[in-house]
Amino acid sequence: MKSVYIDVLLTVNVFIDFILILCTKKALCINTTFKRMLFASLLGGAQSLIALLPPLPFIINIPIDILCAAAIIFCAFGKCTVKNFIKRTTVFLSLSFSFCGIMLFLYNAFRPKGMEVYNDIVYFNISPVLLIILTLVCYYILKLTKILTKGGNNSGVSNVEIKVNGQSFLFSAKIDTGCNLTEPFSGDYVIVAEQNLFDGFTPDEAKTRVIPFESLGGNGIVKGFPPDEVKIDGKEIGKNIYIGICNDVLKGDVKAIIPYDLIKISE
Repeated sequence: MKSVYIDVLLTVNVFIDFILILCTKKALCINTTFKRMLFASLLGGAQSLIALLPPLPFIINIPIDILCAAAIIFCAFGKCTVKNFIKRTTVFLSLSFSFCGIMLFLYNAFRPKGMEVYNDIVYFNISPVLLIILTLVCYYILKLTKILTKGGNNSGVSNVEIKVNGQSFLFSAKIDTGCNLTEPFSGDYVIVAEQNLFDGFTPDEAKTRVIPFESLGGNGIVKGFPPDEVKIDGKEIGKNIYIGICNDVLKGDVKAIIPYDLIKISE
């Protein structure tokens, strides 16, 4: 093994793991905080110290990779159902193996100076200054991309807080440009959410409206009710809104859909 600088090893892999976590978050529309993602990437950086061990056989490397990925996913996104946890871990592992495969190809094909692979851990022997510059460049590219795509975001996730009859419900909702569901008489926007997000709550039948839909996996109806207060990403929405309740229609991690036009109003 050539000389390995631990600070460079940790820093590079923290950065790589953060990007992989971010890609997993975007791919599955998972709502989480920057702090959780940063902590998980630090954990991934600590995992890179495996590179300092003697070469490990493939049959040992794979279980270690799976366990480390599961720990990173748990730290980054928190508790969820077993099914969703396996899905998140699988996506993260797929991205990690894809990245490692590309790096192995480059390493074997071109033997770039300063690049090494130890126990499935990629190591770049570059100066800290260059690493900081590359990190800043990547950060501003991501920031610019976010600004340029802000007007057409159809895969983001917002935090929605609903208050009704003294009860408060907080959940994540996927922003969908294709969702234009409104209450047919008033024309008010409808946030569609799964029934299990409102455990223990029964809407007032006198205020409930039957709302037909055509885009949530077929044709049917949802029962909508007007909440007392709606906040999107912490900002209160002054416009009247209905909450449409559905049963086992929305799949995946996010169990609610919010119209994109409603997001524009809240900005």
